[in-house]
Amino acid sequence: MSNSDRTIEPLTDRLFATERQPEDFRFDAAVARVFPDMIRRSVPGYTTIIPMIEVLTEQYAQPGSNCYDLGCSLGASTLAMRHGIPFSDCTLVGIDNSTAMIERCEHYIALDDNPLPVTLRCENIQQTELSDASVTTLNFTLQFVPPEERSDLLRRIAEATRPGGVLILSEKIRFESEDEQDTQTRLHHEFKRANGYSDLEISQKRSAIEQVLIPETLGAHKRRLKDSGFDRVLVWYQCFNFVSMLAIKAD
Repeated sequence: MSNSDRTIEPLTDRLFATERQPEDFRFDAAVARVFPDMIRRSVPGYTTIIPMIEVLTEQYAQPGSNCYDLGCSLGASTLAMRHGIPFSDCTLVGIDNSTAMIERCEHYIALDDNPLPVTLRCENIQQTELSDASVTTLNFTLQFVPPEERSDLLRRIAEATRPGGVLILSEKIRFESEDEQDTQTRLHHEFKRANGYSDLEISQKRSAIEQVLIPETLGAHKRRLKDSGFDRVLVWYQCFNFVSMLAIKAD
């Protein structure tokens, strides 16, 4: 990360701390302002996954290729990829459909001192053009894509991926067993409480997001990835109901 003396003041997530009218969760300016705190306190293992994206990118990036961060939000995984790419002739592209996220992401990218250029685009990842990719990241993004559109998106990613290239896919999942689902959900909520969220905040955030974030089982993810054109799918990280997978296209 940059040693620049320019900083972005961190804000604490209090968006759901008071009673509010129920409405669907949106990645608007209010969420963008608190997003680093929100995701750190809400997603178990996020602070492990981000630096490991750098490690994975270093292992799989290919010279002269394109690398994509789809659903880049404020650019945490984009920056991890930037620092992991060992080739100066790679192209790194971050894409998000939220104007508020892209605007703040531009600021974070500017604060970073890595020389690899980053292109940011505000557009829908389901329509964005993909080609000649060696590493693509969907870091807690696919879960917000309508389920009926997920196969087409993954198929386009696989078709755009070079032999030996990868997709890093991180997702919240649900479980086949109702008992396991209940246990993992309870543990996730305890994680949030340990990070300072109140029962009201947990309840209101859950109500706001449950019609927007649609999780699927690990088995469904693996089947779809293989049906889309990836040859191997590995789970490299899991904490409670959050996992990160590596989908590999054969050489």
